[in-house]
Amino acid sequence: MLLRLTPTLIVTLLVGPILAGLAMALLPAFGYLPALGGESLSLAPWRELLAQPGLARSTGLSLAVGLVTTAVSLAAVLLFLAGAAGTRLDRWLRRAVSPLLSLPHAAAAFGLAFLIAPSGLIARLLSPGLTGWERPPDLVILQDPWGLSLMAGLILKEIPFLLLMSLAALPQLDAPRRVAMARSLGYRPTIAWLKTVAPALYPLIRLPVYAVIAFATSVVDVALILGPTLPPTLAVAVLEWFNDPDLSMRFLAAAGAVLQLGVTLAALALWWALECLVRRLGKRWLVNGARVRGDRLLRLAGRGILLANTLAAGLGLVGLALASLAGFWRFPAALPDPFTLQHWQRALPTLGGPVTTTLLIAVAATLPALVLALAALENEQRGARRPAQGRLRSALTLLYLPLIVPQIAFLFGLVVLLEGLGLRARLGLVIFAHLLFVLPYVFLSLAEAYRRLDPRWARLALSLGHSPAGVFWRVRLPMLLAPLLTAAAVGLAVSIGQYLPTLLPGAGRVATVTTEAVALAGGGNGRVIGVWALVQAALPLLGFIVALGLPRLLWSNRRGLRGTP
Repeated sequence: MLLRLTPTLIVTLLVGPILAGLAMALLPAFGYLPALGGESLSLAPWRELLAQPGLARSTGLSLAVGLVTTAVSLAAVLLFLAGAAGTRLDRWLRRAVSPLLSLPHAAAAFGLAFLIAPSGLIARLLSPGLTGWERPPDLVILQDPWGLSLMAGLILKEIPFLLLMSLAALPQLDAPRRVAMARSLGYRPTIAWLKTVAPALYPLIRLPVYAVIAFATSVVDVALILGPTLPPTLAVAVLEWFNDPDLSMRFLAAAGAVLQLGVTLAALALWWALECLVRRLGKRWLVNGARVRGDRLLRLAGRGILLANTLAAGLGLVGLALASLAGFWRFPAALPDPFTLQHWQRALPTLGGPVTTTLLIAVAATLPALVLALAALENEQRGARRPAQGRLRSALTLLYLPLIVPQIAFLFGLVVLLEGLGLRARLGLVIFAHLLFVLPYVFLSLAEAYRRLDPRWARLALSLGHSPAGVFWRVRLPMLLAPLLTAAAVGLAVSIGQYLPTLLPGAGRVATVTTEAVALAGGGNGRVIGVWALVQAALPLLGFIVALGLPRLLWSNRRGLRGTP
């Protein structure tokens, strides 16, 4: 009975707070918030919003960042899968997906900043020999007004996400057989993959693509680190208005949050129109009979972009490590001289509290997410239903709702609702907010492995007299230990990287590694930022190390249960 209620519980848990949050953002946006004196509906917040300087540029920038980031990330993933399938590079990068996915957005942004800044690692490695620079060049690279560095920071993280979603969907398509059929007709490998697999793959990853669009148009933490400041992106501006000491600014912030929702919906609508255009124009390319033209260029582009993305993430972490250990580091020296642990020694006394809080929130949000995901999947198996059927397909769609609705929109309204109910900022509210985002990732990470487990194992256990509960505890869980731990590691990584779901429900009083690291972004002290960003990057990585190592330890004599080749 409890298992049957799980899908309804998940839908209620995800949809209820989001709808309530959107409703409570919409009312103040039109002047109704009795607690602050708004007793009637009014367009005054919108008039004030439209009078804000730089609003058009902020809105346009948010829209452009969402579309460009998604287009580049999706193209890179499809080209890589087309050009590197079955190669050593393919296998190596597939193994690197989980660690890259575990890297929080803020840590990746800090790493990129240390890499591409005028005095960053790349400029130091190339100077003065190749550039002639004896001092950092006067170039606007970070927080540039066009948002290019912001796009680069987002692409660094969204490529691994879309690659992981694509790898999870590919087994449904029998891609090798499709490519082999096209190869028999004379098509080169990359062209064959793009013409036979990509059109069938995209519908399976459409929702993750939409999630990338929504996140990129409304991201806050990465925008605070890499985005422009005058004016900032729309989501950052809304957060500034929300945090203004003048409480009357809440009306302006609510209007901005609704506008942010409109910007995200507009980006999704434009992407849908682009899909229709590509579908119409792509039909000609699919049937034009071109078998060889462009194969080598596409293959090199796919491999090169993914390799550059992986190396950039790795070198960014190296830059953070060097900065955290740097004593005197004069430009253009490639390495600091001397190295020192002084910055770590100063930071350690202040790290304990945020690290403990971060891990507490992450564990408290991931455990119920695992329980709910397991219960829903087990209910699906016992009911002999498949995700292609109507209700389960709708439920799977709703899992993406917290990822598609802009965080700043519904979290703002949720905070207003909680304040109206007299609920003060507490750790429990932050954990609940994290659960809204952890649950979809945990479910999606675990679902494919759970559904692909050979059902004959369960039937064999049932034939030996075990109950369905016994099959779950004694057969399914032991066989799915590796995927279960991986899903838990993904959940921990997602929680550790959350910024707005910690800042807004916690009213800035719940300090985590992520909130503290982002707060340091405006200080300009690269040594301290390096310490905090490395700690933020290391915490989720520990989860993946446990997820990979524990099955090997427990199943040392059962290779098939380890979850790794």
